[in-house]
Parts: sequence; structure tokens; C-alpha cells
Amino acid sequence: MPQPLLIAKAASDLVLLPRMANRHGLVAGATGTGKTVTLRTMAERFSAIGVPVFLADVKGDLPGLCKPGGDNPKVAERVEQLKLEGFEYRGYPVAFWDLYGQQGHPVRTTISDMGPLLFSRLLNLNDTQGGVLNMVFKIADDNGLLLLDLKDLRSMLQFVGDHAAEFKTQYGNVSAASIGAIQRGLLELESQGAEAFFGEPALDLDDLMQTDAKGRGVINILAADKLINAPKLYATFLLWLLSELFERLPEVGDPEKPKLAFFFDEAHLLFNDAPDALLDKIEQVVRLVRSKGVGVYFVSQNPLDIPEKVLGQLGNRVQHALRAFTPRDQKAVKAAAETFRANPELDVATAITELAVGEALVSFLDEKGRPGIVARAFVCPPESQLSPITPEERKQIIQTSVLAGHYEQAIDRESAFEKLKVRAEEAMQQEAVEAQAKVEAKANKEPARRSDSMIEAFGKSVIRAAGSSIGRQIIRGVMGSIFGGGGRRR
Repeated sequence: MPQPLLIAKAASDLVLLPRMANRHGLVAGATGTGKTVTLRTMAERFSAIGVPVFLADVKGDLPGLCKPGGDNPKVAERVEQLKLEGFEYRGYPVAFWDLYGQQGHPVRTTISDMGPLLFSRLLNLNDTQGGVLNMVFKIADDNGLLLLDLKDLRSMLQFVGDHAAEFKTQYGNVSAASIGAIQRGLLELESQGAEAFFGEPALDLDDLMQTDAKGRGVINILAADKLINAPKLYATFLLWLLSELFERLPEVGDPEKPKLAFFFDEAHLLFNDAPDALLDKIEQVVRLVRSKGVGVYFVSQNPLDIPEKVLGQLGNRVQHALRAFTPRDQKAVKAAAETFRANPELDVATAITELAVGEALVSFLDEKGRPGIVARAFVCPPESQLSPITPEERKQIIQTSVLAGHYEQAIDRESAFEKLKVRAEEAMQQEAVEAQAKVEAKANKEPARRSDSMIEAFGKSVIRAAGSSIGRQIIRGVMGSIFGGGGRRR
């Protein structure tokens, strides 16, 4: 059985029990109070016992996890202060990921895997628009049209909009205004660089749950310093990832240690302006993913950022200092204090506002799943390097990873865009054939004019066919070949 994870020290050691680590947790506190250091320490402890970790690097200062520490004198001071026996500077196995494919292995998923609910959230659609998007997904599914990337969804939206009358009876009304709103939302997504995120090869969850040759869990670091500027994409991606883990992993109950520790930094972005249907889904996923062996740790400045239904499921807590400058701040302090199991020797509400950097109020679940009595303690310092690594060092790690080359090359197989394009071309050809047949049929009914030359007959056919956009496209090609014109070169 894995040893308890030493996270902080007060009069006694404050440890996180691996068997209770999938009961989720919260790391909270104002900016600059030590949340990131706590996250690093917890990630190292999980890795050491063979638990893979997934976390987002919002500030760009977590890659140092791969190298031994010793670069910061304050760490040495804290080691001495806490009398940490056996403390050793060391690096940990890491894998770098990036939705934009610039600072790590590309991360992709397909439009279909994301699903209409999460996509509606990503596009900030209202109920009517979300209903139309759901209809588009359903029509695509019923017609065997794969939605893999953004061009698939764009072409599917256009197809449904152009054939709205045909789909009305079976699927309901398709609002042209809603189609337009969704298309505009897709353009905005593209401007944020999200086009690279949708496609194949899609992320294989098994690649997030690897261990190295020493049995240590790989710490998966998502480059999020750029991604955080697209907050909806950031939050939706992490929720999608959490949902995929819930859907695909088997039930394991309460294992001796988690299969994966998942850290959700800047967690308030997940819940901001989220509709009730999405909040219900989040609450359900968080509640049930525990039985899949996944521990979810929300990292946020304020515990009030987390809805009550979710907050009530976070049994392992590290609360750094909060500032009580405004009524909302004071409410947050009170709320945070009331969520801890009382300590008769500690005024929790007062302590929260007095905590030093790296100091926290800590409460972990005991072996029976009960919250421990809250204690004021200093978080143990990380063993890895606090300062960032160089771009060259990051590049070297990416290139020597066992995943190198697997995700780097995008695949564009036949899907909705290609199939709808073929259908459109076939329809154009059929319309051209029918147009020509009508011309010939009419000519056969006018025997008195059979003396017209072949060129004259062809000219009349051309004029009639030019009346349609399809005819105009065909004629441009035909005329170009007859007269040697330079048609559009490819």
C-alpha cells in the first residue's frame, strides 16, 4: 500500500492518504499566497507513488518540475525550518501538451466527441441556437456524416440551412438566424486559434496515464499561458477531458491510489455564466468520476467560485490566505472557515486573513473518509526546480518523448465536408444533364428550325444554361476549353 503523502507540517505531519485522494480537493487562496507551490508539491507526491498527473500551466512556470531544484534559497530555508528528513532535490518525468501545438504535443478532439452541449457552451449559444446545433449533430449522425473538424461542422450547418424545409417534418424548424449565429461563433473560435484543436488524431486518454521506467507517474503539463486568453476554450477543453475520463474509464471504486490526479487551475472559468444544464453535468461528472479512480483538484482564488454542489464533494482542502477588503471577500472568508472541521484551538476565520506566503489551513480526509480537524501549517517545498526551463530544454523533452511524432501530423480523412462536397458536385452534374435534356427536347419539338447549325444550337443551349449558377460554372469551363481560355489554375 502506498505511503501517505506529506503535504504540510504543523505540530504534526499533515498527510494526504492515497486511498482518499480520489475524493477530490480544493486549493484556494489569493494571488501570491502559494497556491502554485502547493500544486507542485502535490503533483510531485502523486508522481512519486506512481500516480500520473494532469495540470494546466497558466503562468508558464511549471516546466521546472522536470529538473532537480536547488535554485531557490527560500526552499532550503523552508526545508530547515520544517526539519524535512530525507528531502532531496530531484526532477520528475513530464510530458508537455499544447492545444496550439507550439509548446508541446498537439492536443485534439473531434467535433463529434465534444458533443452539442459542450459546443454550445463553447460558442455561448442561447437555448434556441443550442437546439439547432443539437439538430445538426443528429442529422449528421443519422446520415453517417462524421463531424471531425471545424470545416465539417461549417459545411454541415450550410447543408442543413439549405435544406431546412426537407428536415422540418422529422427534426423541427431550423432557424436561419440560429445557423448564422453558430457560423459567426465558429469564425470567432478560428480567430482564437481553436481550429488546430479539432481534428485527428484525437487524444488517447491512455497517453495521459503513463509511468516512467522507475514507476513514477508522468506529470502531464498543458501549456495554458496562451490558452487562458481564450477562457471559454480553456474551460470547455478541461471539462471535455474530465467527461471523457468519466465516460471511458472502468469502475474501480476506491482504489489504493488514484489512476490519475487532475488539477483544474483557474477553476472559476469553468463555472462563469454556465447554464443550469451544464452545471448539472459538471456536478454529476465530479461526483461520479471518483469511482473511476480519478481525483479532481480545483485551484481557485476564492472558494465561492465553486458552486455549492461541487464544493461539498471536495474533501481534501488546502486554504491559503484570503483578503477581506470587500463584503464579498468577507463572505468568502466566512464561507471558507465554515467548511472546515472546527479546531477549538484555532480561530479559522481570523487565521485565513493572517496566513503568510506558503502557509495554509489544511484538512485532509482520514482513513474513514472523515474530514480531519483543520490545522494551520506550512506547505512542504517542492523538490524540483522553481524557475522555468529554456525553450531548448522543452524542445528536447518533447522530441525524446515516447509520444514524439504521434500527434504532430494532423490527419484529414473523409468526413462530412468531403461527402457533402461530392453530393454537391453530383447535384451540379445532374442539374446540368437535366438542363441539356430540356434544351434537346425543346429543339426536337421545332422541326421547322432543324436547319439551325450545330453551333447555333449549342449557343442557345449555353444561353439557357447560363441562367443558373451551376450552368454558369459549367459554361466557364466549357468555353475556356473551346477558346483556349486560361480557366482558374489550381
